Amino acid sequence: MKRFLLIPDSFKGTMSSAEICAIVEEGLKVHYPDAEIRSIPVADGGEGSVDAFLQALGGEKKHITVQGPFGEAMGSFYGVLPDNVAVIEMAACAGLPLVGDALRPDLTTTYGVGELILAAAKEGCTRIIVGLGGSATNDGGCGAAAACGVTFLDKEGNAFIPTGGTLNHVVSIDTSTRNPILDQVTITTMCDIDNPFHGETGAAYIFGPQKGADPEMVKRLDANLKSLAKVISSDIGIDVQAIPGSGAAGGMGGGMAAYFGSELQMGIETVLDAVHFDELLEKTDMVITGEGKIDGQSLRGKVVIGVGRRTKQSGVPVIALVGDIADDADGAYGEGVSAIFSINRLAIPFKEAKLRARSDLLKTVDNLARFLKTMKW
Repeated sequence: MKRFLLIPDSFKGTMSSAEICAIVEEGLKVHYPDAEIRSIPVADGGEGSVDAFLQALGGEKKHITVQGPFGEAMGSFYGVLPDNVAVIEMAACAGLPLVGDALRPDLTTTYGVGELILAAAKEGCTRIIVGLGGSATNDGGCGAAAACGVTFLDKEGNAFIPTGGTLNHVVSIDTSTRNPILDQVTITTMCDIDNPFHGETGAAYIFGPQKGADPEMVKRLDANLKSLAKVISSDIGIDVQAIPGSGAAGGMGGGMAAYFGSELQMGIETVLDAVHFDELLEKTDMVITGEGKIDGQSLRGKVVIGVGRRTKQSGVPVIALVGDIADDADGAYGEGVSAIFSINRLAIPFKEAKLRARSDLLKTVDNLARFLKTMKW
């Protein structure tokens, strides 16, 4: 009996990770009907992350009311996995789709994310995974921190909840007021970018425009983040600008590190740790992974490379099924990937290929399985 472990990323705009797992399993079962197949859907920290973790590990989705992007009450959720681990996706209460056409990164808040964190801690969770992605905010994580009790003071000594447009009003930060229940919790933040807190490659300049910031607002938001970074450095002793990924989600990456002592970790590493991948590998004959396009950028640690690196020393083959293979993808072989197959059977443009991606994926798996049987694998 063969044992397969499926852990693909989504093909953006085409198939979710869960869909890919289902199609690959269908194709394998035709040729290996008795195979043991374990599927681990992967999410990048954005929308769908909670469901992906629950599908992979089991658990329960908790529904609560928190503040939305503009402070309005809204229904949100988080997941509770086995072993008292919670998963939160900030998009569930601070996501871009929630603001519609009201794109105002100077006014939006991450307060609701902090409420989710606090609720998970009160639920008894001792480890919390926070996924960054798809945010409508640029508040440096101050809203989330305020929801958890961190105090932000202006020059008059008044406490307030900063947003992207008022970060420059923060002159003092007191983390001693943070809810002590969080002292018993380890928080890991899923973050797949390495942008700094502020500057030309920081949160405001790179991600502000997609959240509705015009050039003038981008400058103001960036200046405000720079001002906040100085206060964080003086009052908390952390240089958020020096932390790769601190600019993620409008500076939420830096805020998670500063206010919660959170480690910023590549999403795939977080997933592999959560599902106990190394233990699963001991009972696996082949790993099948994949992503929409594999290229030099993938080598920074996206799903395929993350899986390859973890598997490299085990001797277990890693097959990557992808939509497109770039000329600079060969480095993947040195990272533990055994072979890469494109599902684009007709070599046609993405606009056309995505319409037949599901059937092409199934046929690619069928070909792979036929070859494996020929080799008496």
